[in-house]
Amino acid sequence: MALRRWTLEGAREMFPDIRARTARAVEAVERAEGEAASPDPVRRAAARRRLDEIAGRWVREMEALGVEAKGPWCVDFDNGSGYYCWRWPEPELAYFRGYRDGECARTRIQ
Repeated sequence: MALRRWTLEGAREMFPDIRARTARAVEAVERAEGEAASPDPVRRAAARRRLDEIAGRWVREMEALGVEAKGPWCVDFDNGSGYYCWRWPEPELAYFRGYRDGECARTRIQ
């Protein structure tokens, strides 16, 4: 897949869709986590497979939208000089980090 370069405006236009898809995935994970704690080994195994399916589907959806999934519920929008970055449950796309910076180096977009 070719890398997409994002403007801040374009990333913020896409953000509501990304946040909504992530919210649905988080809700599905929360439901499946209850089953994963079941004392029944068959139910537990099925729930663990379901958790893997949910996470995998979310990653594929994010990639199809042109953003990079950087971990559970974290995405980066590549802007050519770094990333606009977001993680659940932040209400807006409001952070930037350079290519060589780790997640802790995020700075608020002015």
